[in-house]
Amino acid sequence: MIQITPQMRILLSVKAVDFRKGIDGLAGICRHVLGADPFSGCVFVFRNHRATAIKALMYDGQGFWLCQKRLSKGSFQWWPDKGSDRVSVLAVHELQLLLWNGDPSHVRVAPPWRKLAAGG
Repeated sequence: MIQITPQMRILLSVKAVDFRKGIDGLAGICRHVLGADPFSGCVFVFRNHRATAIKALMYDGQGFWLCQKRLSKGSFQWWPDKGSDRVSVLAVHELQLLLWNGDPSHVRVAPPWRKLAAGG
């Protein structure tokens, strides 16, 4: 079982990829397109062209995990803009919302860190 923790870095590929690619093909995209090391322990998230499925690739120190979610109806409603960026960084709660076909850009959550007032 894979556990995604708040300390993990989650990188989302903005451009859709060919889902016939497996671990080696997606690791190549991580290196050559996203400019990231697939062995880094980051979670890499990809979407297919029709926006009906996503894949997550992760290296755990012994080998790669490749997970896929395909919607039974419809398509994923949210994905970052295709602007000039090739990769978007997500927080864990944003990935969880994405997996449930939610829109992470419209959810209000507390910031991950808050400065504590000096006690007196």
